[in-house]
Amino acid sequence: MTSYIEPKILKGFRDFLPSAEIARRALIENIENTFRSFGFVPIDTPALEYAEILLGKGGGETEKQIYRFKDNGERDVALRFDLTVPFARFVALHRAELAFPFKRYHIGKVWRGENTQRGRYREFTQCDFDIIGSDGATSDFEIIFLIRSAMLNLGLDVTIHVNHRGLFNSFLSHIGQSDKSADILRAVDKLSKVGADETRKTLIELAGEKNAEKILEFIGAKGGFTETLNRITELSGGACEESKRLMALNQFMREACGAGDSDPFVLDPSITRGLDYYTGVVFETFLNELPDIGSICSGGRYDNLAGLYSKDKDSISGVGSSIGLDRLLSALESLHKLPTTNNCRAAIACVDAEKSGQYQSLADKLRQKWGVPCEVFTEQIDLVKQYIFAEKKGLRYVIIPGENPHDDTLTLRDLAGRKNIEMSVEEAVARIKA
Repeated sequence: MTSYIEPKILKGFRDFLPSAEIARRALIENIENTFRSFGFVPIDTPALEYAEILLGKGGGETEKQIYRFKDNGERDVALRFDLTVPFARFVALHRAELAFPFKRYHIGKVWRGENTQRGRYREFTQCDFDIIGSDGATSDFEIIFLIRSAMLNLGLDVTIHVNHRGLFNSFLSHIGQSDKSADILRAVDKLSKVGADETRKTLIELAGEKNAEKILEFIGAKGGFTETLNRITELSGGACEESKRLMALNQFMREACGAGDSDPFVLDPSITRGLDYYTGVVFETFLNELPDIGSICSGGRYDNLAGLYSKDKDSISGVGSSIGLDRLLSALESLHKLPTTNNCRAAIACVDAEKSGQYQSLADKLRQKWGVPCEVFTEQIDLVKQYIFAEKKGLRYVIIPGENPHDDTLTLRDLAGRKNIEMSVEEAVARIKA
């Protein structure tokens, strides 16, 4: 006798019913279309990598969250925790086959053993997009502008917070704290999670009370983009390449958006990003209608990340970002903007199972000739039960074939109007498409 196995799912992992998966796929398609419209091309990498590949540049708490184990061949392997580090390995491995600057996007699942919360899971999907092989402000700006375009195409109003890790490091060097930069950056990165008091306490432990106050003054600088930039530049000891990069970005923002002082972009000195591989401009994106959900799209510049996996001395600079699809879906659901439409709006009823081949032929004609996505029901049951089944699937119409399914007339069941209408195939197509 077979023993019973309880059907259950690991914490932080999920099944997706059709309605939820349809919304996910519709969202991914929208985002993917935006990526392609900017000239970005898709790639894919394995979910499982050698652990040394993933541990090479993750840094911080991420290493503690990696799903790492020995496989059957006693190899030390791990599930990817993001899509950027595998991309660096990808570039190093296929460098001779790529044309630079290389613009890619990659949409796939990643895994982190972290605490679960609203919009945050242990298995989740990221939508990454990068430009590698270009170290100019123009590439930084294209990634930031692509974020804005992707969100606008989803009907979302966002503010993108921008900073420069290099300028923050210049500031820390100016106050004599460069040797503690990694720990200080991570402490500042947690500001929104733990609050100002806890952050101040951590900074005092790391840098002393006087320096902690200077750091808090730097990350707390407010005002318009230009005003904030002038203040943090002054606190860093004067103009430098990093401040000039931010100045250039501000100019591009104003020219592209026609907005005053870079609105909807904000210079936010508290944005640092927690991963060690970021070296330049960094950014996070917040929904103006739902700011408490946190950043839905983050990223930045990572100079020579691919160099860790290459003997070639020529560095390859990159800049990229990642949309957290699951958090974005959670936000869209809260804002009642979740896409739920099924591609199919009509089904062909099964009146006589022996004519299933003719029903499929009719459906194929509807799809190929008129561009009408159409499902064929395969079970010959009472028509009322087929109507109920169609409504549960979110369909609007049921086509009821006659004796000859290829006749020029048919019966169309309007499920919303609760009525049957005899009409020509062309009339039915027009109504379904409308």
